[in-house]
Amino acid sequence: MFGWEFPPHIAGGLGTACLGLTRGLAKQGVEVLFVMPKASGDEDQSSAKIINASDVESLYEYRDVEEYWKNINFMQVGSNLMPYMDPERFAWEVNKSIREGGDERRIGFKNKYEFSGKYGANLMEEVARYALVAATIATQQQFDVIHAHDWLTYAAGIAAKRVSGKPLVIHVHATEFDRSGENVNQTVYNLERQGMLEADRVITVSNLTRDIVINRYHINPDKVFTVHNAVDFQSYQDMEVNRGVKEKVVTFLGRITYQKGPEYFIEAASKVLKRFPNVRFVMAGSGDLMNRSIRRVAKLKIATKFHFTGFLRGQDVQKMFAYSDVYVMPSVSEPFGISPLEAMRSGVPTIISKQSGVAEVLKHAIKVDFWDVDALADAIYALLAYPALSEFAAKYGLNEVNTLKWENAAFKLKQIYEDVKRG
Repeated sequence: MFGWEFPPHIAGGLGTACLGLTRGLAKQGVEVLFVMPKASGDEDQSSAKIINASDVESLYEYRDVEEYWKNINFMQVGSNLMPYMDPERFAWEVNKSIREGGDERRIGFKNKYEFSGKYGANLMEEVARYALVAATIATQQQFDVIHAHDWLTYAAGIAAKRVSGKPLVIHVHATEFDRSGENVNQTVYNLERQGMLEADRVITVSNLTRDIVINRYHINPDKVFTVHNAVDFQSYQDMEVNRGVKEKVVTFLGRITYQKGPEYFIEAASKVLKRFPNVRFVMAGSGDLMNRSIRRVAKLKIATKFHFTGFLRGQDVQKMFAYSDVYVMPSVSEPFGISPLEAMRSGVPTIISKQSGVAEVLKHAIKVDFWDVDALADAIYALLAYPALSEFAAKYGLNEVNTLKWENAAFKLKQIYEDVKRG
């Protein structure tokens, strides 16, 4: 398996899904070697053996990249392409790189490359070098199937397949259309499509994403399979928290980017406060729309009732759910969306957009169109104002998510592995 992140060091739902899948696969008797650019040493290795790409001496030179991908320009070092980085941070990273004299400092002993493993200014170079290391690992390890998670690792998957001849499964957790709307980055689109074309099987996290893969990337439907995500309760524990405020709490938790719909949450909050002032709204996360969101909250004069926490991880996420009375995910385009499952597991009534993959598997979350601010405000108000509705949503939501286990997703995945091995 090739991934870009693995708990506890994560930037989003991708790493969480990778951990859940490897745990599920371990219960199915599947042995997983999980390759990541930069391991910290404190990753959970109970279900997967972690291979740190920064420790691997590559047998291939950087110029060999061109031999693998004739049609894709990987040399776009400094491409403004940071899924989890705002423009200010990007400018800072580029200037730092220039000050420190490029990336020569990153080349270590012999032919090793010290990956940052982040979503930084030299992301495309890291993607290319990761592919070279992947080709090396494929010559050194014994394995039956290659599984590459998200576009950052598709090049690595292709390289490993070409070196080993083993079948390639790629996992589409999100597409460039989810991240950028119609304003797609052509380099990323090309890389995603190349991965899908070369893969023997394509896994999508929802039927919503499957339709995008088939219709926007023109991939043969016969090799595209949906395996819905789940939620991991292994590390979950009930929490008692001292709230410190008497008001109800409504929470948005995710990257503050166009894809996640933070602006619709703010507009709905303003409408709710006019009818139900005894409430506070929390936006937990960071992203390129953070400053714009803060300015909009100030302009609407709701700043005394609105809180920005910054990025949360691990126990802080569980704590935030424990504080919450309502959870909202108003995503414009969400391939799946694990956070609503985590909220419902915490007994929090949940509202999600109809434009999310998770809407395919949840019956007891309230669903609204992301753009319908009035409907979103009405749903929030109803859950705050009518305790019986809130209790119903919490009780049946908890029962529902308890049936969504990673073992079930892993069972489907194992069947796909066995099918692709048979050819």
